Amino acid sequence: MIDSRSGMLRQIEPGRFRVEHPLVVNAKDGSFLVHVPAGAFEMGSVEGEGAGNVNEDPRHRVELPAYWIGVYAVTNAQYLRFMAATGHRAPDNQRHHEKEMADHPVTDVSWDDSLAYANWAGCKLASETQWERACRGPLGLVYPWGNAWDETKCRNDKNKGSDQTNVVYGYANGVSGWGTYNQSGNVWEWCTDWYDESHYTGSPNDGPREPKRGTSRVFRGGSWRYADPVFFRAAYRGWYDPSSRGGGLGLRLVRAAS
Repeated sequence: MIDSRSGMLRQIEPGRFRVEHPLVVNAKDGSFLVHVPAGAFEMGSVEGEGAGNVNEDPRHRVELPAYWIGVYAVTNAQYLRFMAATGHRAPDNQRHHEKEMADHPVTDVSWDDSLAYANWAGCKLASETQWERACRGPLGLVYPWGNAWDETKCRNDKNKGSDQTNVVYGYANGVSGWGTYNQSGNVWEWCTDWYDESHYTGSPNDGPREPKRGTSRVFRGGSWRYADPVFFRAAYRGWYDPSSRGGGLGLRLVRAAS
């Protein structure tokens, strides 16, 4: 169940982004979820933005009901509690249990691992449509922070140094307009959908219908492994075999608003 506590995150020091949207706490796993109200947005890339990625065309208007989405990606500490409660297998990342990695996003989890966590938490994985609307924010931006690439506003291959992931609350200047952190960079995030290259063609206004079957699942968001700005856009669609457990693969929760 969703805890009834709601409120705001205030700016606590100069330069830290102020989140001004209603929040709740998911009682099962302690995730903060931010409210995205019902409304419409333009999904897919504008002409020239997608660098030839035909799977982002055509750009189309989508109506969505309200929902809640994780302010942060699921962390190693949260995933450890899930493992202890359920006996689920550990991620392939051998550092997931280290104290200094507790607030980093869990990585090396498959789509099935991610779905198991979401089910345990009483939530879901985001649909592509939910994920993209949250990343674009209320202004429909190319990146969470704006329409121009800025490598200082997310974890990527050019600023990671000798590290890989960063804490889930890092890069506060890259927060989306809805208040989500690190929807660009840090880790790719599994979505619920099967991948279909022509998914947007003839899609209805309430969002693309999820393909009923496929061989790959969609992920979104870019990761610490990449430097090319094209991968960090809200519209970018990636896909892997759902059994993949790469070092750049994590998850973020969603829940329907009721």
